[in-house]
Amino acid sequence: MILAGVTVSDALFALFGAGALLAGILPRVLERRPLSMPMTFLGLGMLLFGLPLGLPEADPLAHPMLTEHLTEICVIVALMGAGLKIDRPFSRRRWASTGRLLMVAMPVTIAATALLGWWWAGLVPATALLLGAAMAPTDPVLASDVQVGEPTDEEDSEDEVRFALTSEAGLNDGLAFPFVYAAIAIAAHGLNPAGWLADWVLTDVLYKITAGVVGGLLIGKVLGKLFFRARRDSLRLARHSEGFQALAATFLAYGLVEVIGGYGFLAVFVAARAIRAAERSHEYHQVLHDFAEQVERLLTVLLLLLLGGAVVGGLLTPLTWQAALAGLALILVVRPLAAFTALRGAPGHRSEHWVIAAFGIRGVGTFYYLAYAVTHADFPQTELLWATAAFVVVVSVVLHGVAATPVMRNLDHSLAHKE
Repeated sequence: MILAGVTVSDALFALFGAGALLAGILPRVLERRPLSMPMTFLGLGMLLFGLPLGLPEADPLAHPMLTEHLTEICVIVALMGAGLKIDRPFSRRRWASTGRLLMVAMPVTIAATALLGWWWAGLVPATALLLGAAMAPTDPVLASDVQVGEPTDEEDSEDEVRFALTSEAGLNDGLAFPFVYAAIAIAAHGLNPAGWLADWVLTDVLYKITAGVVGGLLIGKVLGKLFFRARRDSLRLARHSEGFQALAATFLAYGLVEVIGGYGFLAVFVAARAIRAAERSHEYHQVLHDFAEQVERLLTVLLLLLLGGAVVGGLLTPLTWQAALAGLALILVVRPLAAFTALRGAPGHRSEHWVIAAFGIRGVGTFYYLAYAVTHADFPQTELLWATAAFVVVVSVVLHGVAATPVMRNLDHSLAHKE
């Protein structure tokens, strides 16, 4: 019960303020420990929302539009940060691991998860496909412990594990969207492909992907020229080191491409890569990246606190043991085997391939896809769908959070001895 005279909004301000303060402290405190910031805030959210403080109900099913937009903003800010911090220039050979993860591992993971959702967990086909599409992408938000660090001047400074996981997370959110649209089409028109397949291929696959990539590239090139090579000093924004321009680039790329019907997630990451390529070693990239990372961290804190609140509020109640086993199979079997198989012959050692395969972290992007889909079509078994997704994300946060620090430390030692 909240004290007399204290409103719910007051309590929420205090909660978020404390969370923001901890977000600045915990990354340094937990740096060498088998814990992660997502684990800590998930647990804190469960604790605080479980106490009789009168906090509002954190239920994504009751607030799908709010859930959609909160997760949407967090993901696109994370995509901008991911695109800016990758040092490796794009080439087919250098990005071979990324291509294999996107073109082989992700579709296989989607298909296998959808099959488990339908055959084992008892979901109808449309809902099962949505589960597969939402669960397959590696999350750009919660995977920071296994991603590359800050931007540097060295093109080949990144190990294959961190590069592959960062670049995969940057691109797979947008490339999972066609499968989400396929689930929406099946929910609306049925399994018969005559009612939706042609439009799905032409619009949701070909046009939207092309618009996302081309639109992001053009916007990024224009912004890169404005940031670094504008003729007037007052317009050359890199000279003024204003980090909030990272948000300007994020929202501009996302909004403009969404307006023309493309995939904004793809556009943001591609735009970030184009901005980085415009003046690869400029210190302004560090400023942009740091601002994007700070905003992302604040949003992540908020979402994890709310996820913890949703869990103690009953989000997992509809979960069946069959759905739970399907979720565990995704984390422990499907993703690792699909990714490891796809990476055969790719750059890196066998041990690196296993680490890449094992750390397909699930997170905020999953909830965005679910919220988006359920506001665009009627899906049966929505409560079970959300419960399964939340269970998988919670398990991923804990399992990968505990494993990330020791695994990456051992990997670094192993790579150092091989050099």
